[in-house]
Amino acid sequence: MKVELLSHTPDPERLAATAAKLCYSSSDISSLRDGLTPEKTESFIDMLVSIGHESVMEHVSFTFGIEGISRACSHQLVRHRIASYSQKSQRYVSESGFEYITPPEIEAIPEAKAEYDRIISEISRSYEKIADLLTAKHTEELTASGTDEKTAASKARKAANEDARFLLPNACETKIVVTMNVRSLFNFFRHRCCNRAQWEIRAVADEMLRLCLEKAPHIFSHAGPSCVAEGKCPEGKMTCGSFTAVREKYASVKKEAADA
Repeated sequence: MKVELLSHTPDPERLAATAAKLCYSSSDISSLRDGLTPEKTESFIDMLVSIGHESVMEHVSFTFGIEGISRACSHQLVRHRIASYSQKSQRYVSESGFEYITPPEIEAIPEAKAEYDRIISEISRSYEKIADLLTAKHTEELTASGTDEKTAASKARKAANEDARFLLPNACETKIVVTMNVRSLFNFFRHRCCNRAQWEIRAVADEMLRLCLEKAPHIFSHAGPSCVAEGKCPEGKMTCGSFTAVREKYASVKKEAADA
């Protein structure tokens, strides 16, 4: 798995502070910005975060490049609706010899890992066989209708991928570019940094949070799972029960980011 911060709103904390100050001031925007020294910006952001004034955080966004994750993981990721996504297409990109993700629990049992790899290998061979058969059929149809061979072959393969992809497993590796504003990121971290989140998306969320902390430590000072961000767990009887350990984990993450 690889998570990379591709871009973010310049000077994110000062922008959020400017937007917040504007709500309570008759001054023009330039004057508001001129008065926001780094020290005042940090103090103001700390106050905004502590009282939960999150609407001004929507002016700040972060864009991540994520690769080496499974389709199972990306399906969970795109359920967060206030975001923008661009994902590698299984329709336009051939998945011949596709990479795949193996869950650690399967990896830890040799017999399970062998069976897992065997099935993946069978799927890969079947995918290529079906794609080749469909490509041949579509090529024949296109050339018969007057399309030149080179163009026909290209169009035929894309059409073949469209149907052959139905065979691909959730384990299939994917790549995705994600943009979220800070308020959406707060929500994402509350759900996906939680111990009850699936292991893979939790790892993605943890790395995204670490990258955010490097660029805007005061904005993300309380970010994390609900027990960190809100001081309580919303899971009821399904709680992991590890409040202290979770809080210590994210306190350490934030300290490492501050020291970096």
